[in-house]
Amino acid sequence: MKHTTLYGLAKCSTCVKARQWLADHGVAHEFVDYRDHPVPAATLKSWAGKLGGWEKLVNRASMTWRNLPEDRKTASTDAQWTQLIAEYPALVRRPVTVTPDGEVSVGFTEKRYGERFA
Repeated sequence: MKHTTLYGLAKCSTCVKARQWLADHGVAHEFVDYRDHPVPAATLKSWAGKLGGWEKLVNRASMTWRNLPEDRKTASTDAQWTQLIAEYPALVRRPVTVTPDGEVSVGFTEKRYGERFA
């Protein structure tokens, strides 16, 4: 049986809360730290497509984004976005949740997880 997969950063407090919620509710899952195991460009592109664009996948309110040089904030092609994420994995909203049916979502709230895994 396929598991739900959470992608994020091990020390991210939101990722820790999401993992705890899944464990507490008996949802089988695996966790992938994408700093240690970079996500392939094709997968990132697929996620962005399922979420409605790169802007939905990348957290432009993050300190990482704000600290980027201005010329790096103008990514417009898939190649530019995937290069940016390869250099700055913390730009990806956390966690990215991929369920066995292929659905992709970003972020964590108890309400949204409760609806999704009910």
